[in-house]
Amino acid sequence: MQFNVVFIATALLASASLAMSATVTGFAGAGCTGTKGQSFQVPSGECFSLGSGSTKSFSYSGVPSEIEFYISGGGHDSCTNGPSLVLGGGSGCATAPAGFNWESLAVF
Repeated sequence: MQFNVVFIATALLASASLAMSATVTGFAGAGCTGTKGQSFQVPSGECFSLGSGSTKSFSYSGVPSEIEFYISGGGHDSCTNGPSLVLGGGSGCATAPAGFNWESLAVF
Protein backbone atom coordinates (compact mmCIF):
# COMPACT_ATOMS: atom_id res chain seq x y z
CA MET A 1 0.00 0.00 0.00
CA GLN A 2 2.85 2.40 0.80
CA PHE A 3 4.29 1.84 -2.70
CA ASN A 4 0.96 2.82 -4.28
CA VAL A 5 0.82 6.06 -2.30
CA VAL A 6 4.38 7.00 -3.29
CA PHE A 7 3.74 6.08 -6.93
CA ILE A 8 0.54 8.14 -7.07
CA ALA A 9 2.20 11.12 -5.38
CA THR A 10 5.11 10.97 -7.84
CA ALA A 11 2.73 10.76 -10.80
CA LEU A 12 0.76 13.76 -9.53
CA LEU A 13 3.92 15.84 -9.09
CA ALA A 14 5.11 14.95 -12.59
CA SER A 15 1.79 15.88 -14.15
CA ALA A 16 1.65 19.13 -12.16
CA SER A 17 5.11 20.07 -13.44
CA LEU A 18 4.01 19.54 -17.04
CA ALA A 19 0.85 21.54 -16.45
CA MET A 20 2.88 24.46 -15.08
CA SER A 21 5.13 24.80 -18.10
CA ALA A 22 4.84 26.51 -21.46
CA THR A 23 5.87 25.39 -24.92
CA VAL A 24 7.87 27.97 -26.90
CA THR A 25 9.09 27.88 -30.49
CA GLY A 26 11.41 30.38 -32.15
CA PHE A 27 10.92 31.74 -35.68
CA ALA A 28 13.33 33.59 -37.96
CA GLY A 29 10.69 36.08 -39.10
CA ALA A 30 8.32 38.52 -37.44
CA GLY A 31 4.84 37.31 -36.55
CA CYS A 32 6.02 33.72 -36.08
CA THR A 33 6.79 33.27 -39.77
CA GLY A 34 9.83 32.08 -41.66
CA THR A 35 12.11 29.28 -40.59
CA LYS A 36 10.77 27.45 -37.57
CA GLY A 37 13.22 26.54 -34.81
CA GLN A 38 13.10 23.86 -32.17
CA SER A 39 10.32 23.80 -29.55
CA PHE A 40 11.14 23.83 -25.84
CA GLN A 41 9.25 23.24 -22.59
CA VAL A 42 9.84 26.07 -20.11
CA PRO A 43 8.75 25.45 -16.50
CA SER A 44 6.91 28.23 -14.70
CA GLY A 45 9.26 30.44 -12.70
CA GLU A 46 12.31 29.75 -14.86
CA CYS A 47 14.31 31.73 -17.38
CA PHE A 48 14.89 30.16 -20.80
CA SER A 49 17.87 31.51 -22.74
CA LEU A 50 19.07 30.84 -26.27
CA GLY A 51 22.62 31.46 -25.04
CA SER A 52 24.61 32.95 -27.90
CA GLY A 53 21.61 32.61 -30.24
CA SER A 54 18.55 34.76 -30.82
CA THR A 55 15.27 34.68 -32.70
CA LYS A 56 12.96 37.31 -34.20
CA SER A 57 9.75 35.90 -32.76
CA PHE A 58 8.46 33.24 -30.38
CA SER A 59 5.18 31.38 -30.46
CA TYR A 60 4.03 30.22 -27.03
CA SER A 61 1.26 28.11 -25.53
CA GLY A 62 0.30 26.85 -22.11
CA VAL A 63 1.53 29.94 -20.26
CA PRO A 64 -0.04 29.81 -16.76
CA SER A 65 -0.09 33.53 -15.88
CA GLU A 66 2.38 35.65 -17.89
CA ILE A 67 5.43 35.47 -20.14
CA GLU A 68 8.27 37.99 -20.27
CA PHE A 69 10.53 38.50 -23.30
CA TYR A 70 14.09 39.89 -23.17
CA ILE A 71 15.99 41.36 -26.11
CA SER A 72 19.37 40.07 -27.23
CA GLY A 73 22.55 41.90 -26.44
CA GLY A 74 24.34 43.07 -23.37
CA GLY A 75 22.35 43.95 -20.31
CA HIS A 76 19.15 42.03 -21.08
CA ASP A 77 20.60 38.58 -21.81
CA SER A 78 19.41 35.70 -19.62
CA CYS A 79 16.30 37.51 -18.31
CA THR A 80 18.11 40.45 -16.72
CA ASN A 81 17.39 44.18 -16.36
CA GLY A 82 13.71 44.05 -17.16
CA PRO A 83 11.71 42.56 -20.02
CA SER A 84 10.97 44.40 -23.26
CA LEU A 85 7.54 42.77 -23.52
CA VAL A 86 5.18 41.16 -21.00
CA LEU A 87 2.11 39.24 -22.16
CA GLY A 88 -0.65 37.44 -20.29
CA GLY A 89 -1.25 33.73 -19.95
CA GLY A 90 -2.43 31.40 -22.69
CA SER A 91 -0.95 31.32 -26.17
CA GLY A 92 0.20 33.72 -28.84
CA CYS A 93 3.15 35.13 -30.74
CA ALA A 94 5.68 37.76 -29.64
CA THR A 95 7.84 39.66 -32.14
CA ALA A 96 10.95 41.51 -30.99
CA PRO A 97 11.07 45.30 -31.52
CA ALA A 98 12.47 46.59 -34.82
CA GLY A 99 16.25 46.17 -34.93
CA PHE A 100 16.31 43.57 -32.14
CA ASN A 101 15.85 39.84 -31.56
CA TRP A 102 14.76 37.87 -28.50
CA GLU A 103 17.48 36.09 -26.50
CA SER A 104 15.54 34.88 -23.47
CA LEU A 105 12.13 34.62 -21.85
CA ALA A 106 10.62 33.81 -18.48
CA VAL A 107 7.33 32.02 -17.79
CA PHE A 108 5.14 32.63 -14.73
